[in-house]
Amino acid sequence: MNTLTRWTTRLIAVCLSFAGFMHSAQATLVSTEQVAASEGVISATEQRAYVNSMLDRADVAQALQERGIDLAQAKARVAALTDAEVAHVAHTLDTAPAGASDILGTIVFIFVLLLITDILGFTKIFPFTRSIR
Repeated sequence: MNTLTRWTTRLIAVCLSFAGFMHSAQATLVSTEQVAASEGVISATEQRAYVNSMLDRADVAQALQERGIDLAQAKARVAALTDAEVAHVAHTLDTAPAGASDILGTIVFIFVLLLITDILGFTKIFPFTRSIR
């Protein structure tokens, strides 16, 4: 046991001696523009231009007209939005699913939810399930 303790002590001493070779961090002041450029943050004017460019698309303009919304009025409302609201709309446009709504996913979710509640014994909807109660 004594030799094991000596070897462990030597190993720890060697590891600690190499700890000084680690690189140290340097702290400097970073401007807001540098942070925004490094994170890919889009400015409010670019977001507003992005939303307006979406309104300029032919399919979007046609969908707005089908719903009875005037394109000029929609652009005026976008111009009246605050920067936070424009950021929210731009984020919603970027993360919205393509195509129509996800009806199939919703139906599958409801089916699985009802199936689980049937198995747990909370409901009795499906005749092919047995309750665990």
